[in-house]
Amino acid sequence: MSTIKDPENIAVIVTGGARGLGRAMTLSLLRHGMRVGVADLPVSAAEIAELKELAAKENLSGNLLTLDCDVTNPDQCGNAVNKMIAHFGAVHGLVNNAGLGMQNIGNVLVGQRKRFYEVDAFAWKQSIDVNVNGPFLMAKAIAPVLEKQGWGRIVNIVTSYYTMMMDGFSPYGPSKAALESATVIWSKDLANTGVTVNALLPGGAANTRMIPITEAVDRSTLVQPEAMMAPIAWLMSARSNGVTGRRIIASEWSAERLATTPSEAVGNPAGWS
Repeated sequence: MSTIKDPENIAVIVTGGARGLGRAMTLSLLRHGMRVGVADLPVSAAEIAELKELAAKENLSGNLLTLDCDVTNPDQCGNAVNKMIAHFGAVHGLVNNAGLGMQNIGNVLVGQRKRFYEVDAFAWKQSIDVNVNGPFLMAKAIAPVLEKQGWGRIVNIVTSYYTMMMDGFSPYGPSKAALESATVIWSKDLANTGVTVNALLPGGAANTRMIPITEAVDRSTLVQPEAMMAPIAWLMSARSNGVTGRRIIASEWSAERLATTPSEAVGNPAGWS
């Protein structure tokens, strides 16, 4: 293993980075001088165009790469990693943000939700494929590269424990519980390699398309995507060296508190220990 120490010009892949939380995190990483590959589906072309326009207005276009990628397809996941390296010369991190919510299955915040056995089998399989298999396939594609260079970051975007166990919240809740468990296991599998694995979550219902307008007309009551900006920039930087297997809630992020917190005590342990 050839170890690099605190790489310059950090390059990060953000899945589902065209909109919502992913867009906010992408812009934050770009503004912190990082190079970002946004892996998203071709159907997100309009949102990708908007993101490119935002980056151009801030003279950040040179550090932005867009990647057509279906995270449920292992070949496309591998190609995304290879294209990132070919374009930027390196890759240092992965944000597993792409996901499917409950908005196309039934009520989300208000009204009667479907019980688990009322959920269409295809919808269940599709959610597990995107929310669980997708992060695994992306991590599987990038982890050997990160381990070989001796430095890297994997951040899985999860949800609150309440949401994981809320009535009528299958399959989203179980899928995010699986990703939280994966975060713990992957952090142990990559211990002492220089590659960290952590979980990041908004800390409440977020102002994204996963919460229908009809169920939250006043969007100011939701956690705004911008809450993800500071913690993701920190997690992807060398400042987070030694922080792994942790669960960080974006809405509770405090730069002041972080300054006096030892790395092993940032956030809380991921999982249910």
